[in-house]
Amino acid sequence: MGARYSYYLLVDSREGQLKESEITRTAPSTAPTRGNVRQGFVYERVPHITLKSIANNAEIDVIHEHYQALIEPLREQINETLGKAWQEWDIPREADIKWPESVARIHADWWKQRIARQQAIDASIAAKAEFEYLYDKPYEDRKKIRVAGPFTVESLSPHRVLGVDENDQLIDPSDPKVAEGQAEYNAARDFVQIILENLKTAGVQQAHKEDKIVFNSLVPWPGDLVCGEGAYEDNTGEKRAAIFIGPEFGTVSRPDLVSAAREAGDAGFDVLIACAFNYDAHSSEFEKLGRIPVLKARMNADLHMAEDLKNTGKGNLFVIFGEPDIDILHAENDQVCVKVNGVDVFHPNTGEVRSDGADGIACWFIDTDYNEESFFVRHAYFLGANDPYKALKTTLKTEVNEDVWATLNSDTSRPFARPKSGRIAVKVINHLGDEVMKVFKVL
Repeated sequence: MGARYSYYLLVDSREGQLKESEITRTAPSTAPTRGNVRQGFVYERVPHITLKSIANNAEIDVIHEHYQALIEPLREQINETLGKAWQEWDIPREADIKWPESVARIHADWWKQRIARQQAIDASIAAKAEFEYLYDKPYEDRKKIRVAGPFTVESLSPHRVLGVDENDQLIDPSDPKVAEGQAEYNAARDFVQIILENLKTAGVQQAHKEDKIVFNSLVPWPGDLVCGEGAYEDNTGEKRAAIFIGPEFGTVSRPDLVSAAREAGDAGFDVLIACAFNYDAHSSEFEKLGRIPVLKARMNADLHMAEDLKNTGKGNLFVIFGEPDIDILHAENDQVCVKVNGVDVFHPNTGEVRSDGADGIACWFIDTDYNEESFFVRHAYFLGANDPYKALKTTLKTEVNEDVWATLNSDTSRPFARPKSGRIAVKVINHLGDEVMKVFKVL
């Protein structure tokens, strides 16, 4: 949200229609526009000029007649003054120094119109010819600044990958040579083992430094979903923590957490600590299964390169960011508002849920019509502490309306219509860059 990008002319916009008309030398389209980006952009193009396209271009005759009415009288004046009978192709490019000044001016005007006629004809030929779009060169709209696009990617879905050989034939995993190579690969780079090693060194950080979970020991656990057993101290003594690690490329869903918490309870653990790069929206609502509290730690993206990083334990590699404390308020005209009060953070040392104020939130976003598949930022609000208004002006290199900005630097949203889907989603991001999303029903 703090970067500037170029804004391009959309085909489905009035400006795009006018630009397309200018390029093709045709009348502008009168079709209604909606600004739909899926219709594409207005692109630069390269003409393919052929003799056929020139011969079929009737506009050339119109251009010639228009300029002929301008340059023919000038040619006649030159011939009459100098006593010549020059045709167009006879008139010299440079005026003779012996000519009168009046003739030199007429000669200059004649060549000016003559060149303008040729340029108009060339432009018509290029516009009427077949062409190829340059899809890497859309026309830029310099009157607008694009701060962020409408697309967001929540996570990558896990997929099964099948290996193929040099002949594009599927590799049989039962082949002894393949199995041997796979075993060497897994031994060299076991994702779960790498995460457990970093987790043991770094611990789990929460909103406050004093709430950090430091493991006394952390060893692998031969479970189905629970893959590690950790021990840490709290106010009541030592706690046994079951460690659940999500996929390297994928999202942890609520059923995954339920199954892992049930397994942890059956094995006699005191708490479940889930570590994942991404959680789905409904996971934020799952905090406890019976007596087993569930702590959801978000893993830093740097752990994708854990093999190349030094395991110093100084980075915020595992951070627990609690559930946002949200109120749904009624507004005029049957609309609703969202007010963010802060973030509820689980305190592992006491087992209590503590509510932090809005000061711990850097920004928060609302999808006012959540479809349970993709989160679209339809409202954006910023609560940064380091004068985000000044930073925004510096980034955009322009003046920002302070009254409008005041509606963005707020813990209460602007009113919006009730969602057609019956759900809204609120995503909250703290100053460390960690995020959590929660879905609410609004009927």
